Formats: sequence, C-alpha cells, structure tokens
Amino acid sequence: MAVESQAAGSRSVPRVPGAVPLLGHALKLWRDPFGFMTSLWKYGDLVRVDLGTMPVYVATSAKLVHEVTVRQARSFEKGRFFDRLRSLAGNGLATANGDIHREHRRLIQPMFSKDRIAGYSGVMGDNARALANAWTPGQEVELEQAMAEYAIGTLASTMFSTDIGRPAVEAIRTNLPLALKNLLVRAASPKVLDRVPIRANREFDTAAAHLTAVIDEVIKAARGAGHTDRNDLLSLLLAEKDLSDVEVRDELSTILFAGAETTAATLAWTFHELAHHPGAEEQVVTEIEDVVGDRPVTIEDVPRLPALRRVLDEVIRLHGVTMLMRRTTEPVELGGAVLPTATEVAFSPYALHRDPRTYVEADRFDPDRWLPQRQQEAGIAREDFIPFGAGNRKCIGDQFMYTEATIALATLLAQWQLVPAAGHTPKEVISAVAHADRIPMVVQPRRT
Repeated sequence: MAVESQAAGSRSVPRVPGAVPLLGHALKLWRDPFGFMTSLWKYGDLVRVDLGTMPVYVATSAKLVHEVTVRQARSFEKGRFFDRLRSLAGNGLATANGDIHREHRRLIQPMFSKDRIAGYSGVMGDNARALANAWTPGQEVELEQAMAEYAIGTLASTMFSTDIGRPAVEAIRTNLPLALKNLLVRAASPKVLDRVPIRANREFDTAAAHLTAVIDEVIKAARGAGHTDRNDLLSLLLAEKDLSDVEVRDELSTILFAGAETTAATLAWTFHELAHHPGAEEQVVTEIEDVVGDRPVTIEDVPRLPALRRVLDEVIRLHGVTMLMRRTTEPVELGGAVLPTATEVAFSPYALHRDPRTYVEADRFDPDRWLPQRQQEAGIAREDFIPFGAGNRKCIGDQFMYTEATIALATLLAQWQLVPAAGHTPKEVISAVAHADRIPMVVQPRRT
C-alpha cells in the first residue's frame, strides 16, 4: 500500500497507511498494539498516525527520540498519554511539567540515592527470602501475581514504612493492574470516547478512584499520627509544609504506579525467559553460587553479578515501556520537518528496542548481546537503549529497580528452579509496560 505524505513544516511526513474515518489508526493500535508499533520504522524515522482525528507524529529512530528527550527537551512538555494518566497519578512527578516537575524531582531524588537504596536492600532481601521460603516443591505459582505482591510489598515497606497497612497494599495490588491495563487504550482513544461506558473506561475509572481513596486514607492517618520523623518517602513529603495533601497523594501514587508494575513484569518475564533458555539460566545460577554461595544476598553482591544484569537488560529490552508522549511548547524541527506548537509527538521504547536496524535478531532473547565487546561490535550506542527514558525525564527509580530485581532473582534462583506449567503460553498484554497475561510455573528445588 502506498504511504500517504502529510505536510509538516518544511517537508512532508509519511502518514502510516490503514487509517479509518473517525478512529484513524486507533483500531489498528487496539487490535495489535505491539505489531503496529514495531512496524512504524518501515515508513520512516518520523511518521504520522491519527488517534481519532488527532494527528500524532511518532519518532521511530533512536536519533530522533534523543532529540525529543535530550537535545530539544526544553521545547517539549508531557503529552496526551500523561494527560490521561492524571486521574491516576494527579500532578505527580510522572505528569507534572515545568517548575513543579523540577521542584518535586529535587525533593524526591534523595529518596533514591545510593545510600538510601543500600538501606532499602535489607528489606528487599528479607521479603525475597520470605517468598522463597513460602514456596513448596511441586507448587504451581502464578508468577505475575507473585511478583506483583513482592514488588508492591517491598515498595510499601521501603517507601511508606508500615502505615499503608495490609488492606491498602491489597487494594493497590488489585486495582493498580486494572488501571494500568486500560491506560494505553485511553491514551490512544479519541477523547469523546472517555465517557462511553465501555469496559475499559469502567475498569479504569473504578480502579483509579479506589486507589485515590486508599492513599487519601493513608495520608489522613499519617498526619493524625504525626508521621513526619520516619525514614521513608511519606515522612519526607509530609514534612514539606508547602505540599498540600493532594500533592502528597499525587507523588505517592506516582511512585506506586512507576515502581510496582515495572519490577513485577520484569521479574516474571525473567523467570519465563530463563526457563526457555537453559544455557542462560545455568550461567546465572553458577554466577550466583560463586558470588553469593549459601549466605543471604546483599547490596554488595549486586555489581558482582554481571551475567544476571545482562539478563535483566535483555528482559527489559524485550518487554519494556510500550509508549511515551510529549507535546511541543514551541515550533520544533524534527527529522527535517517543522512541528508547530502543541503538536503531539510519541515514541515507543518497546519498538525502539526491537528495531532490526540496531539489534541483530531483535526479537531473540540473547543476554550476551550486552557483553561489552559484542555491544561495541554491534554499534549499540547509549541512546539506543533507554529502558527508563532519558534526559530530565529519566525515571529516578532505575537503580532502585535494578537492585530490587537483582536481590530477588539471586535469592529465588539459588533455591528454586521454575518450570513452565503445561497448557498455557504467556502472551504479551498492553499496559504501561508489556506484561504477560499469565505466567504459571511449577516450583522445583534447585538442590535435592
């Protein structure tokens, strides 16, 4: 099919074929989101898709994504995707623009310093050992659920001390996946459909309302108890007299939203990929035995497990963030086209990390592609791999996630081998990150 060109400033931008009246490309995105996003590079480095009647310009090359996120970042603000996230995360760090974003980032950044993460590592290890000790030989485990419970429980313990309470953690575990599952559908839908009582809208609105109510109760109880002197994010935010309860809630929601799903999905996919690649699993398990032995995993072990880090990077490359958006705040030249103010620009780390122009056998799980020599030979540059974004919007919790995931995996893999359960092949499901519908696995002792 011929590719139609649409004028955008000084040159024409290819318009992706397949748009339908009123819905544009939204139908294609709903039906096959991963296939659609990974196909866009074929039409150009900058292409136009239509979400309803709204044009969105998609950067499909690492070079143009770097322009948006780093070189010309000051000419962009958060776009439509983050507008739709506000009912879940308010005006927190993920959605805020300008001075609010800079001020809140400076406020929260110390909670993710090297020393703080070292302090959190004890809780990460305790929770991982508790999970490992709770499993029994032959037990079938739903990895998506188990890893979500681990990630949310660890996040609650390290970021919010004990005040969230088990009922609140359960509410988060139940409602957060529902909200995130429907987020991309909302972002890609014409705004007129927001009020249509379809299932996606009902689930998103209900889940977001429940989460907001839970966190409001946490803040209310913490203020009543004078919770301002503990070593957690909640204390830090409550101690800031310039922050309202709504602003505190927005930041707590953002940390939960950003921290829970990414870690849970990464852990679940890692067990899945290792089970299907026994050579990689053997390499990782041998490394854990050599470095850690029979003692508990500590923060000092994390940089001494490079094979496990390569596995994590490869899992995140294959199953990462699905789509992000920005909006121009002034005319911007991008890929030879001049985009006017208020133009929506999107990019997909998921698609970028599966671009065959950059990655050999891009859809294949190959952790050793991250060996320094191979990475250099393949010409993979820093801007080609952006699992946590780039520039001033890069996720502040990346090292927290790597530390948590490494400790959890090293602890669980030392004790258990997880084997895929018969009767189900996991499928990627669209969300903020590409998580699985289900990953049922059977637990077997690593040593007899």
